[in-house]
Amino acid sequence: MTNESPSADPTSPEPQAVKPGARVKDAVAVPSPQAPGPAAPAAAAPAAAASGSGPAPVPADLTPPQVEVAVATDAAYAGKEADRVQLRRPLRNISEVRHFFRTNQTPIYFVGATPFNLLGLDRWVRNFSYITYYDGWDGGHPRVFSPRYKPYVEFESGEAINNWLLLNAEVRAHMTRSVPHGERVKVAMVFFDEETERICRELGYDLILPSAALRNQLDSKIETTKLGNEAGAFSVPNVLTTADTYEELNERAAEAGLGTDLVVQTPYGDSGKTTFFISDSSGWQTHKDDIVGEQLKVMKRINNTPVAVEAVITSSGVVVGPYLTELAGFAELTPYKGGWCGNEMKPDVLNAEQREKTRELVRRMGEGLRKRGYRGFFEVDVLVDLDNDDCYLGELNPRISGASAITNVTAGAYADVPLFLFHLLEYLEVEFDLDVKEINERWEELSGADEWSQMIIKETAPITEYITHSPLTGQYYLDQYGTLTYKRAALDWHPLQNGSEVFFLRIFGAGDYRWKGADLGVLVTKNPLQTNVGGPDALSIRAKHFIDSIRAMYAGVPVVPDDPSPALGGPGAKGD
Repeated sequence: MTNESPSADPTSPEPQAVKPGARVKDAVAVPSPQAPGPAAPAAAAPAAAASGSGPAPVPADLTPPQVEVAVATDAAYAGKEADRVQLRRPLRNISEVRHFFRTNQTPIYFVGATPFNLLGLDRWVRNFSYITYYDGWDGGHPRVFSPRYKPYVEFESGEAINNWLLLNAEVRAHMTRSVPHGERVKVAMVFFDEETERICRELGYDLILPSAALRNQLDSKIETTKLGNEAGAFSVPNVLTTADTYEELNERAAEAGLGTDLVVQTPYGDSGKTTFFISDSSGWQTHKDDIVGEQLKVMKRINNTPVAVEAVITSSGVVVGPYLTELAGFAELTPYKGGWCGNEMKPDVLNAEQREKTRELVRRMGEGLRKRGYRGFFEVDVLVDLDNDDCYLGELNPRISGASAITNVTAGAYADVPLFLFHLLEYLEVEFDLDVKEINERWEELSGADEWSQMIIKETAPITEYITHSPLTGQYYLDQYGTLTYKRAALDWHPLQNGSEVFFLRIFGAGDYRWKGADLGVLVTKNPLQTNVGGPDALSIRAKHFIDSIRAMYAGVPVVPDDPSPALGGPGAKGD
């Protein structure tokens, strides 16, 4: 049985979280505490930076590109005339929901290392924009703001990055520059903590997410299992226990009828690091230091496929999103065994019976969360038993997820609205009365209409380099010779039309450092990335070609450990 999850902001050399529960799959581009120091190789240091007189110049090939916009259709470009047509009664259908967001007056910001998770949502929501540490467009995206000066900081988590951004003077000035009278700034993010809540209270921002205390409680796999049992969303046959010896572990498993081929989980952390497969004493010896003294969830090992499903708890019911498989542990993408590295949506992810069971499990989980006081966006990893089609609760991610990037461009999203807009409805103090059952049925019917895939491309080589050349963020295509070629600047992946096109979101670029585990970027395409031809799932030939092509566009110079050059900044920091 596998239980590796994808879920929240992409990025990170396995998330270095300040508190338990942070997920690697949830955050893209959290600089590692083990990242190289601020010193850059002398050969790469521009004279101005070396003298301390100013920031390093931006290479000519990184000049902010001109991007295409759709003024007639994108909500972001609705002018002041939109303020004159506001609905003053409860929203009753999707048409009215669309109108509400196209005329939205409330400033809403997504804050994070990158805009990856909710990129493109600004097409649907007027006054929605992004505050990010990394700017893959180099100032070319009209709704992405990144502070100009970013001194080197060894961030240890996604929470630390977000708190730094909120406290930054440039960011604060930007967020409060044009707030309409009577409105309060709304803030959404993947990772936050009690300090984030304190900062938002002092600055007068509304953090439109469940409380950090509740999320931390729900991040425990033990607590998730108990909640699922209460809600009728059951896990793989298991027992919650402790064990100090292999004999004791087997004894507890035998009492619960689990056999000897076991999966053992500890309460907190990414499943790639806190899920252990034990079938004999040697397996126990390998992992005992991580197991002894911990609360344990001991499960029977099953032959399964993991599926990621996002959903939103609203006052009208639980809206259940589409079904995605996960990319995990591919050596071409990540150096971390079992680490999340993407998602894939395709018509045959589940059959009709599996989809029905999965949707009901997620709905029940949502109702269980509602009783705990939770509302809004969440993600569930469902384990589908391939031997009997049973569906089990795998893990809960009480947050925006890495799968959100695909969820928001599905046929269901375009038939109605993107899933995250139901979360915004819940937190924007607007009354609505929607037929959630009808919405879920429609999304179920449209679940086989899409193919979307995403890959998080990490540095896999044991190197430490100062990046001198990197690919542009934008749309690429396979030309007549099969070469992946830059086509044009683009704001997001929504315009992709076929599997020969891809969108690349650059994270680390020229002026940054790369090291083993660093996030280079995210590639999105309408082409399937996995194949089971000739054996178990593997990356397809085309997927590997995409990966190799993107890597070939990077170049750098080695960092000398004792180089005396002045600091140029750290990962993602260009300038002083």
